[in-house]
Amino acid sequence: MKNFSELGIIEPILKSIEKVGYTTPTQVQEESIPLILQGRDIIAGAATGSGKTLAFASAIIEKAFPGKGIQAIVLTPTRELAIQVSEEIMRFAEFKQLTITAIYGGVSISPQMDALPNTDVVVGTPGRVLDHLSRGTMDLSKVKVFVLDEADRMLDMGFIEDVESILSACPKKRQTLLYSATISTYIYGLAEKYMDNPAKVAVDSYVDPSLLTQVYYQVAPNQKFSLLVHFLKKEVRGLVMVFCNTQRATDFVAKNLNKQGIEAIPIHGGLSQARRSHTLERFNSGKALVLVCTDVAARGLHIEGVTHVYNYDIPKEAKQYVHRIGRTARAGEEGIAISLLTEHDYDNFNRVLSNHDLNIERMDTPQVERVHMETMKREGFSGRGRGGFSQNRGPRRGYGGRGRGNGNGSGYSSGNGNSSGSGYRGSSGSGTSGNQVNYN
Repeated sequence: MKNFSELGIIEPILKSIEKVGYTTPTQVQEESIPLILQGRDIIAGAATGSGKTLAFASAIIEKAFPGKGIQAIVLTPTRELAIQVSEEIMRFAEFKQLTITAIYGGVSISPQMDALPNTDVVVGTPGRVLDHLSRGTMDLSKVKVFVLDEADRMLDMGFIEDVESILSACPKKRQTLLYSATISTYIYGLAEKYMDNPAKVAVDSYVDPSLLTQVYYQVAPNQKFSLLVHFLKKEVRGLVMVFCNTQRATDFVAKNLNKQGIEAIPIHGGLSQARRSHTLERFNSGKALVLVCTDVAARGLHIEGVTHVYNYDIPKEAKQYVHRIGRTARAGEEGIAISLLTEHDYDNFNRVLSNHDLNIERMDTPQVERVHMETMKREGFSGRGRGGFSQNRGPRRGYGGRGRGNGNGSGYSSGNGNSSGSGYRGSSGSGTSGNQVNYN
C-alpha cells in the first residue's frame, strides 16, 4: 500500500494530512487521487466514510489560489453535509490559506452574500446555490473543479435539474468529479452529458460485512418501545442510532426515551439548522449516546464510533436499509444492526429482504418489563391486525396471508408451508388479495 506522498499530493496538503493524523490512504484515496491530480474527470462509487473528501479536496486545493474568485464548487444534498465537507476542506487547506464558504438554506442569506466576494471554494446545497445565482451574488465563471457529492442522494431528493442548471453556469472547460454510493443508469447519463471521458473508480464498501451483525426481533406493537428500552439500558458502549420513518415518530421516541432516563436527542428535517448542528455536535462528542433520527442522518454525515443501529421503523426500501446499517461496522470496528418488527412493519421488511445479499437473522424475543409511555396514533392504521411474521420450515420463508380490519384498519396473519402470501383487507370492507412472497 502506498503512502500519501507517493500519490502526488502537494506539500501544503501533506502537512495538513500529517497534522490531522492520517497515516495510510484509504482505497478510494489511493485509486482516485493520482487520476484526479492528472486532471481526469472521475466517477467514483464510494460510500460515506470512505475518505472521498480528501480525494477531491486534493484537486481543489492544488488548483485554487487565494483571492482569485470562486475556483471550485462542491454540491451536497444536505445542509449538514455541506457544513461537514467545508470544515474538512478547511482542515486540508490550512497551509494554502484558502477561503471556503458553506452555502445552504435554513439560515439568513445575508452573511453568505457578504462572504462570497472573498471566497475561493464554495460548498453548498443546490437550492441555495441557485438562489445566489439568480440574485447575481455568486459568479461561477472561474470554476476549475466541480464536485458532485452523494449524486445518488441528489437524484433521490429531486435535485438533478438544479444540479444541471448549476453545471451550465460553470465553464465547459473544467474538471468534474462525481461521487455516489450507487451508480445508476441515470448517473451514467449525467456523466456522459457533462463529463469528459471520465475514469471510473469503484471501491469496496467501507462497512466490513464480517464485522456487522444483522438481526431482527418480532414483537407485539405495544411491546416495541419496551424492547427498545430494554436493549438500550443493557448496552453501555459506543454510540447508538435509532431510525424512525417520520419526524413525528422521531420526536415521540426521543421524548419517551428521555422519560426512561436514556439521554436521547432527535434529529430530522423539521428542526432548525442551528438545532440540527447542535444535535450532531452533542452526539459526535459523546455527550448524548442515542441519536433518534429520520433518514436525513443516514447519508452523508461522518459519525464515528456508532456501534448499534436500531430500525425502530423498518424503511420502505432495501436501499434505505443498507444506508442505515452503513453507519456502523466501520474502520475495523464491530457493529450490530437490530430491526424491531410488529405486524405493521412486515410489508416494508419484505421489500428489505428482496435484497438477497442481506443476511438478517431472526432472534428470540426476550421477556421485557412493560414500559408505560404516551400513546401515539399510528397514521393510516385504525383497525386491528392478527398474526405475524413466520419462519417457515424448508428452504423458503414467508409471511402473511389474509387479514381483516375494522373500518380503515388492516390486519395480518401468519403463513404456513414452504411459501406464503401477504395481503390486507381494509377500507369499507374491501381490500386486495395477497401476493405470493418467496425467499431463497
